[in-house]
Amino acid sequence: MSREHTGSRWVVRVLLAACSVAFVLPFVWLVSTSLKPIEQTISLPLTLIPREYLADVGGRNVEVTLDFQVAKPGAVVRYRSGADAGKLGFATAAQLAHGLDAALVHPVDAGDWHVTEKQASGQAAGQPAWDILARDRVSSRVHFRWDNYPKALAALGGDAEADRHRVGFWTFLGNSLVVAVLGVVGTVLSNAIVAYGFARLRWRGRDAFFALTLATMMVPFPVLMVPLYGVFKAMGLIGTLLPLWLPTWFGSAFNIFLMRQFFRTIPEELSEAARIDGCSEWRIFWRIIVPLSTPVLVVSALFHFIFAWNDFLGPLLYLTRKDTYTLALALESYQSQNGGVQWHYLMAASAVTILPVILLFLLAQKTFIRGIATTGSKN
Repeated sequence: MSREHTGSRWVVRVLLAACSVAFVLPFVWLVSTSLKPIEQTISLPLTLIPREYLADVGGRNVEVTLDFQVAKPGAVVRYRSGADAGKLGFATAAQLAHGLDAALVHPVDAGDWHVTEKQASGQAAGQPAWDILARDRVSSRVHFRWDNYPKALAALGGDAEADRHRVGFWTFLGNSLVVAVLGVVGTVLSNAIVAYGFARLRWRGRDAFFALTLATMMVPFPVLMVPLYGVFKAMGLIGTLLPLWLPTWFGSAFNIFLMRQFFRTIPEELSEAARIDGCSEWRIFWRIIVPLSTPVLVVSALFHFIFAWNDFLGPLLYLTRKDTYTLALALESYQSQNGGVQWHYLMAASAVTILPVILLFLLAQKTFIRGIATTGSKN
């Protein structure tokens, strides 16, 4: 093997590795954020590995949050009089020099960390203890917050006390599965039948109709959104899951094209032999073409499953009740709960949401790649 050829292979490998890192990094960051406490998800500088910080606050070794670094030297004091009598506070060197009526607890240098005791879940609300400590007095260790996942799934449906119509994660999951699975069945069946008609049957105007079918791919969904909404409203289907999977039973241009190209790679001699044996077109399609077309059927099924699972615009347009929400719409709804975004819970719920798609792709990876590689190899 020549040196130039070896060098070009290494260049390709480096480029592929760089692209892989670029695609994987957002997922790694999502998982990392899902395992952090809320304060570490928005802290600077950014950290990839979740950590737990421990310090001696009020005579107890407790978990703390690193709030900020003190800019000026001074001291932690305990006030003797006034409204804050008996409470701790921070006083600068200038305030101490002016005779502040407070007892010195310990000095503070510039750059020391203001830390606050982290209250455990379920602990009674109150004024958390705090202190200002040097960084070497705060210990840390790696700590993955796996309990974020059950808490995120429990919070996804809303606050049980504030929302009487609270819907749980399993309802959202069931709705997404209904839409995705029924859509996959409709996609595979309807598109395979239409694609077989375009690929193997000879009839007048076939190529013109196929060209017209492909032309529909240039029409974006927002153009069809209003008339489709009117059709489904007239049928009384708004607020149900039907508008999300029923259209898949009437074919789609992309999948018809994909299957047609694959069907044309199957030798026509197989169909001719079956016709000689007395098989009808339906039996030829069902007994010969479909078993040989597993790769392209899996590709179409996987494409539609991913689309239906991640679809947000469709559920947002057609669904009106929370008990019909899919996971994509439930995640968006969760962002505005409780007056703010709990980023660690949102990332945990997002990780659980995309997990079925990842597992499905890994299970069907070989068939998927084979279907993509063999589709369109014959004109």
